[in-house]
Formats: sequence, structure tokens, C-alpha cells
Amino acid sequence: MNLLEALRPLTSGPAKLANLPGGNLAENTPADFILFDPNKPWVCKSEELHSRSKNTPFDGRRLMGRVMATYVGGKQVFARK
Repeated sequence: MNLLEALRPLTSGPAKLANLPGGNLAENTPADFILFDPNKPWVCKSEELHSRSKNTPFDGRRLMGRVMATYVGGKQVFARK
């Protein structure tokens, strides 16, 4: 299984299951996507997570791969500094 096949259930799969127009990049559809750097190392710090929940088994661990930007409806809503 390649990376795209592994990510499909978490990315385009939910929109397809719910019969929603999103989940793809095509003309006249909402452009919801992330820019992901699979080679970006980082250390997970629970206090820096954007989630309401701060509990994570990865706190303090070095990880590979980081979301660099998020777009919703074609507009940037998050950019990593």
C-alpha cells in the first residue's frame, strides 16, 4: 500500500461516504486541502497542540511529517510559521 492509498480513508473517503461534494480537487468544487511535508521532523509538545484535548501518547516524542498549511474553501486558514 502506498501513502496515497493509506491516506484515502482519512482524506477523500469521508466526503465520498457522506455523498458530499468535497474530497477532491476539481473545478467548481470546494478546495479543502492541506500542505504536508513528510520529511519535516518535529517534537510533539502537548501544550502546543491546537486541539482542545491536550492528552497525547506522543508528548515529547520526535516525529516525522508536519502539516505546513490548511486551506478551506480555497482560502488559507492555517500556516505554520
